[in-house]
Amino acid sequence: MGVNILWKTTMTARHLLSSLFGRTASAAAAQATAQEPPSNGQDTSRMVLSDEQWRARLSPQAYEVLRREGTERSFTSELNDEKRAGTYHCAGCDQPLFDADMKFDSGTGWPSFFTARPGALETRTDYKLILPRTEYHCSRCGGHHGHVFDDGPAPTGQRYCNNGVALRFQPAEG
Repeated sequence: MGVNILWKTTMTARHLLSSLFGRTASAAAAQATAQEPPSNGQDTSRMVLSDEQWRARLSPQAYEVLRREGTERSFTSELNDEKRAGTYHCAGCDQPLFDADMKFDSGTGWPSFFTARPGALETRTDYKLILPRTEYHCSRCGGHHGHVFDDGPAPTGQRYCNNGVALRFQPAEG
């Protein structure tokens, strides 16, 4: 009886979603949709590493965000205030994701972009906060970067809200 009560009090969001929607959150999340294929000669090969290899490659904070879909605290990334010309790369595999001219100040405390490089990201529906959100990942290594919202500026009206620890900035040469 005590174990049954403990199980009920520690019911996860997945169990809750399953009971509300008749399917598990992981099944819902598995309905991934990819963005348009790259047209810029970008490397489309997948990077697959073991959990041990990812831990060795990434800082603890980057590992938590990229591999465990965590979120860094707002206003903690130096990249939030980065204004130079250049390119934002995935901190996991170094794939270019965003150009500096795609960035804007959203006031949220995370680096934000109104679009991404073609084919650089894949999206899926995230039910972790019960209401569905669009989560995006690097198309090469599968690293979690953030969520995309429909409250950004023209021309797309979108806001790719990115964890700074999941990015590496490469300034433009010159």
